Amino acid sequence: MTKLHVCLTAMLLAAACSVSPLLAEQPVVRIWPETPAGISKTGEAETFEDNRVYHVNDPTLTVYLPQPGTATGQAVVVCPGGGYRRLAIGHEGYDIGTWLNSLGIAAFVLKYRMYDYGQPAPLADAQRAIRFVRSHAPDYGIDSGNIGIMGFSAGGHVASSGGIHYADKVYKPVDDVDAVSARPDFMILMYPVVSMQEGVTHQGSKSNLLGDSASPQMIDFYSNERHVTPDTPPAFIVHASDDTSVPVENSISLYRALVKNGVPAAMHIYEKGGHGFGLGIGKGAVSSWPRLCAEWLKERE
Repeated sequence: MTKLHVCLTAMLLAAACSVSPLLAEQPVVRIWPETPAGISKTGEAETFEDNRVYHVNDPTLTVYLPQPGTATGQAVVVCPGGGYRRLAIGHEGYDIGTWLNSLGIAAFVLKYRMYDYGQPAPLADAQRAIRFVRSHAPDYGIDSGNIGIMGFSAGGHVASSGGIHYADKVYKPVDDVDAVSARPDFMILMYPVVSMQEGVTHQGSKSNLLGDSASPQMIDFYSNERHVTPDTPPAFIVHASDDTSVPVENSISLYRALVKNGVPAAMHIYEKGGHGFGLGIGKGAVSSWPRLCAEWLKERE
């Protein structure tokens, strides 16, 4: 851990404590050597409110490592949702890090740039996060060939973009970390935004990422179901049929594309659950997904 550039400024730590007591116990690392290029449209500093994060200007990973003796060697970069407008950092970030640790899996909760910057900043941050974790695998005691990416809602779009567009050059290399592969070894996608196509997408996520006058080419590029290849990482997908925010067709269309290309995939569609259920505790049948996911991850050790 001493080899890493740990960002634990008093301001960040104080803000973290006000959001989640557990966060104060976790190290936070910057994924870029300097504040990444690009100009925030708002110029606002990062703020915290009700376990949500706004205006990320300097992307970080909050590190959750399992207890000694329990580690499986697996690691997951976690992308909280929030419509590319904010990050639901509590129940789709820090809680997930704690759950993954209970399975012996290292977790890295990503604060990625959002509407302030637009595309391709979130995808660049996802690629960089995977590269960062992989390049520091020995420091964290993880297997560099068993690093996945997980995303919720709009974070599912970040994660699926990272898994499907891992080879696309969306930023200029800045150091040796960028010589490492950005391909996740697996994807976990929770009620994900996948497509930017009308009638399927989540309009708020689309507008915040692409703006209101995106070209057909850009809409196609970020419709991830259209760019699956046989080299796309295996995926575990969860959605609820009664999700009125992100249509279940996002997950179904991606699953079809994965199967068509011979990519290992598991999909669980629940009758009820709505949107944003996180771990699903106390929310009926959707509460079973963590167990199913744990079994799927066990098969990938």
